[in-house]
Parts: sequence; structure tokens; C-alpha cells
Amino acid sequence: MAELHPQLMKDCLLIGRFPLCRLLLMQDANYPWFILVPDREAVTEIHQLGADDRRQLLSESCALATVLAEHFHADKLNIAALGNVVPQLHVHHVVRYHDDPAWPAPVWGHTPAKPYTAKALDEVIDKLRAGAPDGLELLV
Repeated sequence: MAELHPQLMKDCLLIGRFPLCRLLLMQDANYPWFILVPDREAVTEIHQLGADDRRQLLSESCALATVLAEHFHADKLNIAALGNVVPQLHVHHVVRYHDDPAWPAPVWGHTPAKPYTAKALDEVIDKLRAGAPDGLELLV
């Protein structure tokens, strides 16, 4: 298993696994914010993945996006692989609402992270569990 970048370990909770990716939850209750991290060593860009892994990443991303759109009732999904701070390939999936703290701006650096309460964390996991796509193993 590829090691997670220290910043991802600091900022996120490991909540699940797909066949290719680990599923992380950003510890910021301002937004339902999930991150897919392909379990591959020394990969910083999507094009560096083999063809099968690229297809699998897209499949896992779309499966997660479907759950987020349907069970979190997103007004918009922001999906991005930036890597400016964390070079390890990871793909953000941020559920956006017209009334969230940063709307319509990007979430990065807009509002200080808000810790999850135990209840709020359970609610997020329950929504994810309700729509969990095939291939997702929840670890929480």
C-alpha cells in the first residue's frame, strides 16, 4: 500500500477503500469534502497512471460523485486534482451548496476548517453508507 502524504494524514480521516483508491474525508464540516487517493507509489498526475488505473479512477470518481449528488443533495460538485501543496495524486470531491460559507468561490483558504462533531460525522457517514456504490468498503 502506498504511503499517504503527511498533509493528507493530518487533514483527513480514512473512511473507505475502493479497488484502486482510498477514500478520505477532509476534517472540515463546512463542506462534505471527500478525497480519492489512488494506491500507487510515486504518482503525481493522472496521466502517469496506466490505462486500466485511469479507467478505474474515473469509475470510482463517478461512483462517488453519484452518491454525493443524490444523498447529499448537492447544488454543485467541485471535482479537482490540484496537487500544488500535496504532490501525491489525489482527487477532491467537494459538495457545494448555494448557501455554503464560500459559495460561489473556491473552498480553499476561504473559511477556517470547522471540526466535525461526533453527530455530524455520523450523519455524513450514514449518507455515504446509504448510497455506497459497489466496490466501496467503508472502514468506519
